[in-house]
Amino acid sequence: MKTKTTKQDKVNVITLGCSKNIVDSENLITQLKGNDFEVTHESENDDANVVIVNTCGFIDLAKEESVNTILQYADVKKKGGIDKLYVTGCLSERYKSNLETEIPEVDAFFGTLEMPGLLQKLNADYKHELIGERWTTTPMHFAYLKISEGCNRTCSFCAIPLMRGKHISRTIESLVKEAQSLARRGVKELILIAQELTYYGLDIYKKRELPKLLEALSEVEGIEWIRLHYAYPSKFPMEIFEVMARLPKVNNYLDIPLQHASDTVLERMRRQITRKETTELIRIAREKVPNITIRTTFLVGYPGETEEEFEELVDFVEEMQFDRVGVFQYSHEENTIAYDVEDDVSAEEKAERSNRLMAVQQNISLAKNEAKIGQTFKVLFDRKEGEYFVGRTAADSPEVDNEVLVNAEENYLRIGDFANITITDANDYDLFGTIAAS
Repeated sequence: MKTKTTKQDKVNVITLGCSKNIVDSENLITQLKGNDFEVTHESENDDANVVIVNTCGFIDLAKEESVNTILQYADVKKKGGIDKLYVTGCLSERYKSNLETEIPEVDAFFGTLEMPGLLQKLNADYKHELIGERWTTTPMHFAYLKISEGCNRTCSFCAIPLMRGKHISRTIESLVKEAQSLARRGVKELILIAQELTYYGLDIYKKRELPKLLEALSEVEGIEWIRLHYAYPSKFPMEIFEVMARLPKVNNYLDIPLQHASDTVLERMRRQITRKETTELIRIAREKVPNITIRTTFLVGYPGETEEEFEELVDFVEEMQFDRVGVFQYSHEENTIAYDVEDDVSAEEKAERSNRLMAVQQNISLAKNEAKIGQTFKVLFDRKEGEYFVGRTAADSPEVDNEVLVNAEENYLRIGDFANITITDANDYDLFGTIAAS
């Protein structure tokens, strides 16, 4: 039986960090709405009396943003602007005791798996019947689908297992049910996310079952695109490429963070793979799925990274000609394996190496984009911004990849719809086009 509060609270949920946090916030909002709360997400209005900050604790910049956001709302509370302030998420999971001491204005801190406790603080029930029925904060035509939680890998630089725990897969049945619910509400694109996508199923099915999950999700009516994010390269299950090539709904797109290309750095990172093995993996991917888009990320400035080791990475990026590349600067994280080693690459050198690597990728991206001029692509439109409709091809994920811009004065398009677009111009990271002649 639900406990009623004497005054109905209005809650504003603030989400920081990655797409996994977005899903966590969406699940929280769904539970609150199921308890008849009025809930907003990142509202700019000041009419909420309760604020919940869902934090990120991944690297220094993310932690700094999370702390600053908490302090901002702590100040609002001190001035009487809100009644209650709660903090959840990765930063809260990792530094709860420190935060409780440093920011006493916060009414309570909760870890990544403590949603029921947070709901209880608000006199709300955790409704099991709402699992899989998710209110989304993304545009209605795409949604993130978190297929597992946690990670069993032991990368020396990574604090994610400290915040998210060991790998736990969701069942295929529960994921299909959630996908069906999302499709009924207009979602056309599912972006599969996890800390480690290829590990899916090992804990509950005793074998890797991502291909089987993709088969099941492809049967969901209304879903047209399925995109794969965050795959680990070591011992990569090659059958994923076969399924990708065979199932039309599975985009020929793979986000596979490689982190580095120098064997000595990879060994110190405990990545369990070599440059030669990585090169062979990319070769097989491109052979089995000839038009595959590969997105990757690299980490520069790892302790002990020499100029020669960094140049190996630069050479690798030039050799492999990746479609999409992101670069992170190493962050020295407490309780990780690498924390016991001196963080001996200066902040200035990390930034300089990051800029150099991205300059190499910028030229690669420009050449690849210019090669698309004159071609026609199926594009899903996310929004109208200024004088353009803005969309994405199957080779582009939201927020992080290229966008397709179509002049809104000369073309009419509907947000959330697909259209065939002929590319007429290109720059480093954007394509420009017009509706293809029928």
